[in-house]
Amino acid sequence: MTTYAIGDIQGCYYAFQALLERIQFNQKKDQLWLVGDLINRGSGSLEVLRWCYQHQNSLSVVLGNHDLHALVVAEGIVSAHKGDTLDALLAAHDCDILLHWLRHQPLAYQSEKFLMVHAGFLPQWNANQAIAYAKEVEAALQSSNYLHFLTHMYGNVPIAWHEDLTGIDRLRMITNAMTRLRICTAQGEMEFKFKGELADIPKGYMPWFDVPNRATQSNNVIFGHWSALGLQQRKHVFALDTGCLWGGKLTAMNVHTLAIVQVDSHPLDKPVKLKK
Repeated sequence: MTTYAIGDIQGCYYAFQALLERIQFNQKKDQLWLVGDLINRGSGSLEVLRWCYQHQNSLSVVLGNHDLHALVVAEGIVSAHKGDTLDALLAAHDCDILLHWLRHQPLAYQSEKFLMVHAGFLPQWNANQAIAYAKEVEAALQSSNYLHFLTHMYGNVPIAWHEDLTGIDRLRMITNAMTRLRICTAQGEMEFKFKGELADIPKGYMPWFDVPNRATQSNNVIFGHWSALGLQQRKHVFALDTGCLWGGKLTAMNVHTLAIVQVDSHPLDKPVKLKK
């Protein structure tokens, strides 16, 4: 059995299938770890989600910000954004089944040797705490009152973690860190506007994984979300979002050997612009 971790797919179904062919994925014996943002922006969100649902026994998935956004849009809590490509999914006969499955996926995943999250972990959180905090959000998402959480999920505050946070502020803080975090201060204060390259990080901030004495620094962490960061394989840090959606590559990492396999973006994954 081989396990591969795969970076942000974002609805790039054709590139995803090409990558599965390249790694010779065998659903009877292999496993995939998907770092979130399965859907949205590429043209094949429905196809990607259907594939994942059909092969769920071969997958470990964490939720990304685009996955959560799809849930919010589907419930009519917010309108779709200009660049969203969710129409086919939302109109599909199996939409409710697919989104119910998506809503029941975790925010963070832990194996014997790795932690996986879509965006990042705050420096104060050790591995056990991170998984426990993720489960708090998962419980809210999977409860009968999940609409309350989704309705209040969006927002950029609070920006810093305090153990005594309660209610929706606590859940939003955990969600923002695990699905939106790229940079923060040494004290863990988050900033959400920056999406650029390492050389352009604003003064006073640093990548979350470079914070000195980060509590998860001895854990192998796999994540995505930051396409401008590109492929990173540092000590205990594995960033796999290589911007397939933006014309980059889709990346898989063999978690046993750390070998990288990539495919180019596929032209059929780009959304068709309708003429006015």
